Amino acid sequence: MTLLDAPKYDAKKARLMRNLSIAGVSAVVIAAILFGMFMLNQPWWLWNWSADHRVNNFFTTIESGDLQKAYALWNNDTDWQQHASQYKDYDFNQFQKDWGVGSDYGKIRSHAIVMAKKVGNGTVMGVDINGGKTPIFLRVDQKTKTIGFSPVELYTGP
Repeated sequence: MTLLDAPKYDAKKARLMRNLSIAGVSAVVIAAILFGMFMLNQPWWLWNWSADHRVNNFFTTIESGDLQKAYALWNNDTDWQQHASQYKDYDFNQFQKDWGVGSDYGKIRSHAIVMAKKVGNGTVMGVDINGGKTPIFLRVDQKTKTIGFSPVELYTGP
């Protein structure tokens, strides 16, 4: 065999090598993402994404000062003003006291979801407000997508 005598091209072997290369690179990328999520202690991002997104939107709206829109997100009802009597158990005035500038938290400038867990038919989320040490626990109902105060608290550790 001389230098110019190359072996015959084997399409089957080339396809196998290409597929193995793609699978190997994909496995390394997925492993890196999972390792990063584990190291950040955030593996729940994927399982509770819709509830996480809803609570993030809620707090972002409060941070911007639009309490009427935040109340609509809380009740999952953009037309809540048309039938405000439906929400008399937790009306807008009480909502303003709990989440407005005069609340226990003062003006809410930042938030961070520190934990989340599915409990029953909803997701309970621990949220640090303004860099606080103790999270507030909110619950997002899986079916109605409403946000509320959680009757249970998650263990935050020592």
